[in-house]
Amino acid sequence: MARFLLIAASSAIGAATVDVLTEAGHEVVTTARSPGADIALDATDFDAVDRAVEQAGPLDGVACFAGSMLLKPAHLTSREQYDGVVAASLTTAFATVRAAGRHLRNGGSVVLVSSAAAMAGLSHHEAIAAAKAGVMGLTLSAAATYASSGLRVNAVAPGLTQTPLTASLTGNEGSRKVSEAMHALGRLGEPADVARAVAFLLDPANSWITGQVLGVDGGLGSLRPRPHA
Repeated sequence: MARFLLIAASSAIGAATVDVLTEAGHEVVTTARSPGADIALDATDFDAVDRAVEQAGPLDGVACFAGSMLLKPAHLTSREQYDGVVAASLTTAFATVRAAGRHLRNGGSVVLVSSAAAMAGLSHHEAIAAAKAGVMGLTLSAAATYASSGLRVNAVAPGLTQTPLTASLTGNEGSRKVSEAMHALGRLGEPADVARAVAFLLDPANSWITGQVLGVDGGLGSLRPRPHA
């Protein structure tokens, strides 16, 4: 049995990962802004994340699910909106890596969440694509830095996944059909699809995997399916 800390575990994908890990017999410590988690945490606060990792230890791994959704072209995006997206997706990821590097001195695993939008060139995704591309770069650099101490760093890059955060897209039949057609496998993701990938990367049994960004995206990030007749 391993012990993991899940940051922003109240998110749909975070909650699904809790289920996957606990069903596999692992011990899970959770954080969230909202009540109900083991540790109340603002994941943009470097010192608070550091304390949470120290408090939850000893750990075999940490995953961060913090993020936000903003679909606007750059010229309509305010500085406040941009800063909010970067803080939610990239600052939280950096804080997680920083704390793991300080406290997981005997190795382990860090899993971050990027997005297929960082690879696919989707319109109106400028802010979120910039932040999630930053997560990819962070993953690669941190994996190189901490490899010598046995600390693995990987990321998942989901396609459009059906969560409360994406309800504005998935709840409209027209936009939903367009989105489904952009995914080569013809469907949107479920939180459990991503959760299983996160659990795989966290698992100490997969200790020869680091510096990878795993697309869990139905092909969105790399494939261009033939349009349906």
